[in-house]
Amino acid sequence: MHRSSILTEADRLMTVCNSCRYCEGLCAVFPAMEMRRAFSDGDLNYLANLCHACGACYSDCQFSPPHEFNVNVPQTLAIARAESWRAYAWPRVLSGLFARNGVAISVIAALSVAVFIFGIAAANDARTMQGVHTGPGAFYALMPHNAMAALFGAAFLYAILALIMGMRAFWRDIGAPAGMTGDAASLWHAIRDACTLRYLDGGGVGCFNEDDHPTDRRRIFHHFTFYGFQLCFAATSVATLYHYLLGREAPYPWWDLPVVLGTLGGVGLVIGPVGLLLAKSQRDPVLADAARTGMDVAFILMLLLTSLTGLALLLLRDTAAMGPLLALHLGVVFALFITLPYGKFVHGLYRFVALVRYAMERRAMAQGAATE
Repeated sequence: MHRSSILTEADRLMTVCNSCRYCEGLCAVFPAMEMRRAFSDGDLNYLANLCHACGACYSDCQFSPPHEFNVNVPQTLAIARAESWRAYAWPRVLSGLFARNGVAISVIAALSVAVFIFGIAAANDARTMQGVHTGPGAFYALMPHNAMAALFGAAFLYAILALIMGMRAFWRDIGAPAGMTGDAASLWHAIRDACTLRYLDGGGVGCFNEDDHPTDRRRIFHHFTFYGFQLCFAATSVATLYHYLLGREAPYPWWDLPVVLGTLGGVGLVIGPVGLLLAKSQRDPVLADAARTGMDVAFILMLLLTSLTGLALLLLRDTAAMGPLLALHLGVVFALFITLPYGKFVHGLYRFVALVRYAMERRAMAQGAATE
């Protein structure tokens, strides 16, 4: 007996697929499935997060609707995947709240923090929000650096703790092969698969989205989003080193490393999220979990807003618009941090963990075959 109806349905589909095995060359899901004869809840959540939602198995399946077997692996695993994010979230009490009202809560949180920062600055000196501030330390005329670091450091550390706790619960539920906990080769294999989005290629032909003509568009937009996020994180990290090790205060010249990295990352976080939102709006409903958009759309939207407000701040930082734009940008970043553990961001982490589990499982099988 499974703990949810969607896991029961996923079990039925995996049983049918395990008998057919026509799709075993499309992605990692089906080879992982073939290593099992029965499926626990952890197994099914593992397979759901191993799925990259390329849609190829639905297009290739001879038992997909309107066949009486009604095999729809992409949609079923999409629903199971979204439910797994909620099942492993920490603390559990917050997961349902964000899942139901993700976009609204994210936007309200962003505006609330922006108004708070704006109000603090205006209370100290009403001219602060209207004046032109330039040169090193200009941003801290709005909010002192220590206060800014404390507020956003606390939000970031909370997000990290919640993500670690969720990943820990997921890893414990899906298990690991005995004797393989220190497998560096499997970890490296999973890193390569994750960084190249190997399994978003539909078995080599591309990803199915709005019709039966596969393309690489979703894969490309995922790359823009992923590497844009990494570049922005790198920019923040370099700026932190500048501040604490070199004593250099933001804002920095446009040619300096934090600005270059942040600008490139910001452009990626415009192209990627816009493309993903467009692809989501066009996606064939038969492939998608249409009932759950909450934190899925919210995360992509917050990435886009973070980028747009950051780029606007870069362009207008030497004008009177700097104060309001900085308050808005900081509000969006704060909202992004506190919602990370409860939405689409965790799918990247759980999918990476699933890829590690898959690589370890394949190596364990290969080693077992070699000793026979």
